[in-house]
Amino acid sequence: MSPTPKRVRVHHLREAKERGERLTMLTAYDAVTARIFDDAGIDMLLVGDSIGNTMHGHTTTLPVTVDDLIPPARAVAGAARRAFVVADLPFGSYEAGPEQALTTSVRMMKETGVAAVKFEGGKRVAAQIKAITDAGIPVVGHLGYTPQSENLLGGPRVQGRGDLAAELLCEDAVAIQEAGAVAVVLEMVPAPVAARVTEILHIPTIGIGAGTQCDGQVLVWVDMAGMTDWSPRFAKRFGEVGAALKAAATAYADEVRGGTFPDADHQFDT
Repeated sequence: MSPTPKRVRVHHLREAKERGERLTMLTAYDAVTARIFDDAGIDMLLVGDSIGNTMHGHTTTLPVTVDDLIPPARAVAGAARRAFVVADLPFGSYEAGPEQALTTSVRMMKETGVAAVKFEGGKRVAAQIKAITDAGIPVVGHLGYTPQSENLLGGPRVQGRGDLAAELLCEDAVAIQEAGAVAVVLEMVPAPVAARVTEILHIPTIGIGAGTQCDGQVLVWVDMAGMTDWSPRFAKRFGEVGAALKAAATAYADEVRGGTFPDADHQFDT
């Protein structure tokens, strides 16, 4: 039996940045997928509110609730032996202020076993981040395009373009670092701006559509694995798992309808 791999923890994230080692992160929403990614050596697993788009059939992340996220977060945390597991706080579960954010975070930690929580925003949520980290719960920030605010932002648009917008994004990054965030996701940010944020922060930046200079990268796993007909521009398809799954389901259906499955090897004798 191989030894249990060393668990990735907060200080390992910081040390990886200091050594210039790139961090890897994928979303996961169930135990089977989480175990596969964990065995593949993925450093961080995100139980994202992207579950709304990818698994629940919503067009945005906005309908996702805390109750929606707790079962998948529990499954992923239970399956991962090495990865640092992070759970999103969904829209409406932290915006009211530090007390609401802390209450949601405590529930998420107690009922799932994840290692950290993640939510969107810069200076406007600094007080929430401080309250949560003061309680001993690690927080991962999220800046740039923030899907929970897509109606205000006008949809999935690149953020941080122009000198003023870039400066404001940098200020937000510093603010959440000072509030205690242990890492920050940068989504759909111009590569030079993401590079600047990465340079000025001592916590890791995890990019998604933010160029090559971030300290790590994250993708939604169904985009990474080619599960759908369409993928975002920033999401390279590292496989065509959707096509392989369809082929397997088609072969299964053909054999059942043709009477060749189950055969003698797949049944029991008296």
